[in-house]
Amino acid sequence: MASSSKAPPSEPPTYTTMEKDVENIGAHCQYTYCNQLDFLPFRCESCRGTYCLDHRTESSHKCAHAGEWAAARRKAANLSSSSSGSASNGGKPTLLTGTQCSHTTCRTYINTLNSVGVACPTCHRHYCLKHRLREDHACATLVPIGAVPSSNTQSQRIDKAKAALGRLRMWGKEKQTAILPKPKPSTAASRVVALNALRKTAKGDEKIPMDKRVYVHVEAEANTTTSKLPRGEFWYNRDWTIGRVLDAAAKGLQVQNVNNHGGGEEEKLRVYLVENGRVLEFGEKAGNILEDGNTVVLLRGVGPALTELDKM
Repeated sequence: MASSSKAPPSEPPTYTTMEKDVENIGAHCQYTYCNQLDFLPFRCESCRGTYCLDHRTESSHKCAHAGEWAAARRKAANLSSSSSGSASNGGKPTLLTGTQCSHTTCRTYINTLNSVGVACPTCHRHYCLKHRLREDHACATLVPIGAVPSSNTQSQRIDKAKAALGRLRMWGKEKQTAILPKPKPSTAASRVVALNALRKTAKGDEKIPMDKRVYVHVEAEANTTTSKLPRGEFWYNRDWTIGRVLDAAAKGLQVQNVNNHGGGEEEKLRVYLVENGRVLEFGEKAGNILEDGNTVVLLRGVGPALTELDKM
């Protein structure tokens, strides 16, 4: 008796049947003397031909356009490196490629991804955000870039220096009257007592020999300088120049000293000797001009012409 139930469906095969001819898989090597069938052929990027494993290189199949693909790749790599190099320089500028803040003591790079540059409309310079305001970069003392100097600028500076010199001499005379003892029979003895007291209270470098020390009073003129200590007693080396004495005096009184930072004369400190009544040159030797018990004053912004006019 025939069964009425249907046969169960057959399971799908677990292999792939090859419907095409074997020779249709892969490609024949296009080298003239080869024509080998390769199931995994290689393509030459220079001549766009198809080759077998043995003739895949440009030299093996004597490529008619040998080197074109390598040259194109090098050119693309050079363009990519140059563009990436310029982008990296924009993020990390150097002294050759970047722009620094125009402030004399600032080394911040501006016009970068991390720091924006701000142009000052008065002096026509570019500054970082910290020094963008006119008060922060002393804009009033700067000559605008591109400005034509007036013909009487030199004469105005000399007149200003003469006026400052006159005020200094008047101020020096008043200081001499207040500091120096009045002429009396005991003047010499009083000065010896004052000098001994100065030597006891003075401070300085302990490495300086006793016979090389010169003991002086140092003051900071309040109208032109700002100091944490208004006055003090110090000793310096007689072999030092006045410039080195100034550096040590500014450090002792904690006065801001920007003489070595390349700033303008308006910010530079000068040394005024009360007993002599003149501003000292930076290159003068301390032992030739200073004596024990002298008083020197630190002044700011008197200008370079002051020392020249001082001899008039």
